[in-house]
Amino acid sequence: MQFRLLHPFAVFFLLSLLLTLSPAQAQLFETKAAQAFMIDADTGTVLFSKDADKPIPPASMAKLMTMEVVFNALKSGRLKLDDTFVVSENAWRKGGAPSGTSTMFAKLKSAIRLEDLIQGVTVQAANDGCIVIAEGMAGSEDNFAGEMTERARQIGLKTSTFVNSTGLPADGQQTNVRELAQLALHLWREYPDFYRYYGLKDFTWNKISQRNRNPLLAMDIGADGLAVGASETSGFGIVASVSHNGTRVIAAMSGLANDKERAEEARKLLDWGVRSFEKTEIFAKDEVVGEAQVFGGMKSGVTLKAKGPIDIFLPITNRDKLTARIIYTGPVAAPVEEGQPVGALRVWIGDTLSQETPLFAAESISVGSLPQRALDAVKELAIGWLR
Repeated sequence: MQFRLLHPFAVFFLLSLLLTLSPAQAQLFETKAAQAFMIDADTGTVLFSKDADKPIPPASMAKLMTMEVVFNALKSGRLKLDDTFVVSENAWRKGGAPSGTSTMFAKLKSAIRLEDLIQGVTVQAANDGCIVIAEGMAGSEDNFAGEMTERARQIGLKTSTFVNSTGLPADGQQTNVRELAQLALHLWREYPDFYRYYGLKDFTWNKISQRNRNPLLAMDIGADGLAVGASETSGFGIVASVSHNGTRVIAAMSGLANDKERAEEARKLLDWGVRSFEKTEIFAKDEVVGEAQVFGGMKSGVTLKAKGPIDIFLPITNRDKLTARIIYTGPVAAPVEEGQPVGALRVWIGDTLSQETPLFAAESISVGSLPQRALDAVKELAIGWLR
């Protein structure tokens, strides 16, 4: 693997890695959470990751996927906010007042507007609200859970699987903090008209007023969502979003000891996320990023560029923890066409792979002469095994 970096600013942080064998370094932030994942909402850049792909039960955080199905139906016109759904005995017993779980205290056999059910779910994590919606939309909660999993795959969640609409314990129901954060980002990007429900401080139904279960909303840190959950096997978790001075970060955490620790650890991670990075352009649009070795071509290397400018999130302190590498499978066999995908620029913050930008050939390279190809073959035979 060979490459040549042509941007003077890039040399500042790239050379430190190019001379090493591994990007692994210590994390820039420590948390008591067993699993945590945080991204910049504008770009999707990963700012922090800790055991982010470990399967966990979603608990009430599964309700984010329930709302995704609902919001998608509203956006497509399949549903309207004024549509009404009837509270079945199943929904009342399993998720209402008799259940002893999170509830909006919906009355048995009452008809409730969808918008009120949405507020019950997003503010109060209402299990009865979820089941009423599931039965109304799909005929049964089992059918609706299947739709949840199908939608999860459609929006890019590869492993999250749902068995019910509430997140109540069930065999086979799982997710991870990476996909929970990605789901939250999707909700924020795709449904701005409905995302606002997550920021409501309280909601009253059946003459009972309840405050939003998200503890961050009362902290005056710019939080406006999204959900909390807890299970015996994975502890206390949260999916949260904070906006501060034009920067929005989204985080998901799990494996915390109690609700107090959950609130404090989430606050610290999100506060660090919005204050500890600055967005910096390191390569302009059409600027050459580096070079990849070519086998059997008129030239020994092909210059590489991205489709647009490349921005990175630099730590304001500990900038030496940011490293990068151009990755490609090579040498690249000639002929090479301009615009052909060749590799990627990967950037790490500490030991977290923060972002990956595809790189493309900036020029065309035709097949070389017979002597040139023969010389490349000898070189590859001599040093190819070292890669």
